[in-house]
Amino acid sequence: MHLQSTDPAVSTDEVLGGVGPRLRSLRTRRGVTLGELSEVTGISVSTLSRLESGGRKPTLELLLPLARAHHVPLDELVAAPATGDPRIHMKPIRRHGRTFIPLTKRPGGVQSYKQLVPPTPGEPEPKTHEGHEWLYVLSGRIRLVLGEHDLELGPGEVAEFDTRVPHWIGNPGTETAEILNLFGPQGERLHVRASPKPSSARGRDA
Repeated sequence: MHLQSTDPAVSTDEVLGGVGPRLRSLRTRRGVTLGELSEVTGISVSTLSRLESGGRKPTLELLLPLARAHHVPLDELVAAPATGDPRIHMKPIRRHGRTFIPLTKRPGGVQSYKQLVPPTPGEPEPKTHEGHEWLYVLSGRIRLVLGEHDLELGPGEVAEFDTRVPHWIGNPGTETAEILNLFGPQGERLHVRASPKPSSARGRDA
C-alpha cells in the first residue's frame, strides 16, 4: 500500500512516520498491552512493536485490523488530509477521554455525532443541561443513569430523554463502545413516522 498525501508540502515519509506514534498513543490511552492487541488482531507482538517504533512500514493489511481493534477510522491512523469540500470534513472532538465525531454542521436545530465511549470506571456523576437527547448503541454496552433509572443498553437499543433530567452515560464493558447521538434544543423531539401495516396498504390498493 502506498499512502500519499494530497498536500504537496507533506511527503509520504512524513505521513508514514506519524503512524507509529499514533498507534502507540491509541494503545496506551486504552490501557492495552502489545500482547493483548496481538491476540485481537492476529499480528505478532514483534511486528506491532516495530510498527509503533517506526521500524516497520505500515501496510493496509496491518492497519485495517488495528483500526478495527482500536475502533477508529483508518484515516485517523494515517492522519489522511481532508479532501473535497473542507466544510463537510469536521475534526473529531475529544472531551474527558471520549471522542465525538460531528456528522452535521449547521446553526441551530438537531446536531448529530458519533461518540466513542471507552470503559468508564468510577461512580456515575449525573448532570443536567438544556436540550433533548437521542442515542442509539452501535456496538458495545452503554450504561445510562437517568433520574431514578439505571439502564444498560446493547447494540440496536435506543434511548430518548429530556436533558434537564439528571443523566450520565458510561461504558460498563471492557471494550470501547460506539453510539450515535442526536442533540436538539429544549422541547424538540424526534418525529417518528411509522410505515402503514401491509394489510392496510392492500386495502387501499384494492
